Amino acid sequence: MNFKGNKYHNHKFHGFDSIKEAKRYSELCLLQRAGKISGLDRQVRFELIPAQYEDGKCVFRATNYYADFTYWEKGKFVVEDVKGVKTPEYKIKAKLMFRNYHIRIRET
Repeated sequence: MNFKGNKYHNHKFHGFDSIKEAKRYSELCLLQRAGKISGLDRQVRFELIPAQYEDGKCVFRATNYYADFTYWEKGKFVVEDVKGVKTPEYKIKAKLMFRNYHIRIRET
């Protein structure tokens, strides 16, 4: 198996950030095959704060949120994040997702 630990003590697993995320992806794939969801995508980038420039030079890079999964369910666009640890950074990004895109992140 392809395991590699990180700072939250979960393990990389076949290109996923955790075994839990890999399992959720398998579940979502089954739901898509069954026609319950559509348009399943991974690691979708949302820009939360654009890059900031001063005198033509970038002084702050853009702040982005990368959703674990996005898909359509019953006509609604879903942004999903497989959570183990809710860091302060994640909590701010979740608020910015709602402010900027009016999307509440579904946490699994």
